[in-house]
Amino acid sequence: MFAVTILGNNSALPTLDRHPTAQVVTCNDSLLLVDCGEGTQVQIARYKIRRSRLKYIFISHLHGDHYFGLIGLINTLSLLGRQDPLYLFGPPELEQILKLQMECAATSLQFEMHFTPLLPENQGIIVNDKDLQVSYFATRHRIPCYGFVFDMQKRKRRIVPEQARAYEIPAAYFSQLAEGADYQRKDGVLVKNDWVTLPPAPGKKYVYCADTMYTEELLPYAHQADLVYHETTYLHNLAERAAERYHSTSVQAATLAAKAEAKRLIIGHFSSKYTELTPFLEECRPVFPNTDLALEGATYII
Repeated sequence: MFAVTILGNNSALPTLDRHPTAQVVTCNDSLLLVDCGEGTQVQIARYKIRRSRLKYIFISHLHGDHYFGLIGLINTLSLLGRQDPLYLFGPPELEQILKLQMECAATSLQFEMHFTPLLPENQGIIVNDKDLQVSYFATRHRIPCYGFVFDMQKRKRRIVPEQARAYEIPAAYFSQLAEGADYQRKDGVLVKNDWVTLPPAPGKKYVYCADTMYTEELLPYAHQADLVYHETTYLHNLAERAAERYHSTSVQAATLAAKAEAKRLIIGHFSSKYTELTPFLEECRPVFPNTDLALEGATYII
């Protein structure tokens, strides 16, 4: 399964019914947390997400609405007796912040936490795990900020059962065929893997465009993505304010998705000044029809 669940879709100020940015990407048995605004662990509990399956956490930048919930979540994981290592990625200063918070509270973790700093000169692949590859890229924001590309690779070859049976390969061997193995028959005939299998199915790509003003520098990363998340802090009548604050509008997000030839767009990071979100869709869909709101609690299959 490859999907994203929205935990928070608001911008800096929490409201009674919307929370700061946080998302959970599900890739088969692994859960990956993308940003961790205030209240994220409450949202994790609300939507019955298994904290024990969290393996990776990615923090895009150090504005509070994207990481103020992190230390609380980490402390909870330790209190619950977590033993598996946790892999954390974020701006280098984040490591100092977490160390200071734990030192001031005389807190020690019951599990290993591995921190990898995100640096502009090292943009590229940071996770290569089983069927998943994660890379990062710089956005254009007031402080260093990064987006993430989640690539789910279909690495197992597809078996053609009729061909396999024609070469007298037992079904019990199919799992090894899927891994790319040839088959040696008892009569000495070597059956090549590509005689009875097809290449892996195409992978899927989810692109998380964190806080950013409109920039076509993001197009190569979002190109032909199956799903793109792009912030839409403001409606388009406030395009000038959006640029001043290094944020984007509804129309700008839709324009980027269209130019990137993405398959689907979800939008979020709505300013607290808006109580009604339908106008965001009304502005996006004429530009990019396959647009949806990133609604809290909703899961989007990639």
